[in-house]
Amino acid sequence: MPTALSASALTATHALPVAKMPAAAEKLRIQGDGVELAVYRWGNSEGPVLLLVHGYPDNHEVWLPLINELSADYQIISYDVRGFGASQIPRRTQDYRLARLANDLEAVIKALSPDRPVHLVAHDWGSIQTWEAVTEPRIQPLLASYTTISGPCLDHVGHWMRDRLKEKRLASLLKVGSQLLSSWYIGFFHTPWLPEFLWRNGLTRAWPTILARLEGIHDPHPNSTLCSDGQHGVKLYRANFITTMFNPRERYTPVPVQLIVPTRDRFVHPQLFEQLQRWAPNLSRREIRAGHWQLLTEPQQLALWIHEYIEQLGAPAPHA
Repeated sequence: MPTALSASALTATHALPVAKMPAAAEKLRIQGDGVELAVYRWGNSEGPVLLLVHGYPDNHEVWLPLINELSADYQIISYDVRGFGASQIPRRTQDYRLARLANDLEAVIKALSPDRPVHLVAHDWGSIQTWEAVTEPRIQPLLASYTTISGPCLDHVGHWMRDRLKEKRLASLLKVGSQLLSSWYIGFFHTPWLPEFLWRNGLTRAWPTILARLEGIHDPHPNSTLCSDGQHGVKLYRANFITTMFNPRERYTPVPVQLIVPTRDRFVHPQLFEQLQRWAPNLSRREIRAGHWQLLTEPQQLALWIHEYIEQLGAPAPHA
């Protein structure tokens, strides 16, 4: 069973905390799998290493409030995922496949933390893509722990849907149906040219208002490359969803996993994690009454949970 952390349930407030931003990052360029990645480093060079991976349509800037909370005690690394921020933008959809994204993650770790496993923290598509690395035996020795927020493994979701449909029970079918309705945007992102057109013609300007109305976030601060990120990031969906969901693999991990579940997430329902311990037996679960992005507006709480989890695990062994 998950650890006692599963009993934790908090309510997030709706205002973005006013916090001093962290000191300027050290900016690096690292070669990933066929692309050059923009990588950023902050904090205590002697502390445990945190690696933060953003989702869609964000870039590394989404983590700045959290970094401010943790940079005194941790060495913190984040990077712009391929196609986002200041990283290179592949043009081919196939270049956004999960295996290549996992290779990028591996390259960053080997370049910046060659001797110490990192504590991985990811949100949304950052979580979806890093599940590929967390369940890859070659990469697992590089990871001390994994904190995942609002992003399931697509293979796990594929198995979850198959299992629910096999039950042939109304309650199970309703679970699948409700998730499909909440995931309407995935089908939209598979339509040619229209998502890109909308990001160029109004959606970028409207995004802060959308976050405020749907998520209850006051004064949201979209990232500086939002228009480009929204357009190119849809290739993540096109490259991975159909092939993975209809042909799910069995993806296991011994890496300690801290699952943070916003129970009011409009896009990723908590039910998608019902079977997670089957795939990640070293699992701790926390819940928060919040929406998809709401938890990131509570950086103090997220920082506390990360700190507690790392302290609980103890110092990781160096790489073999």
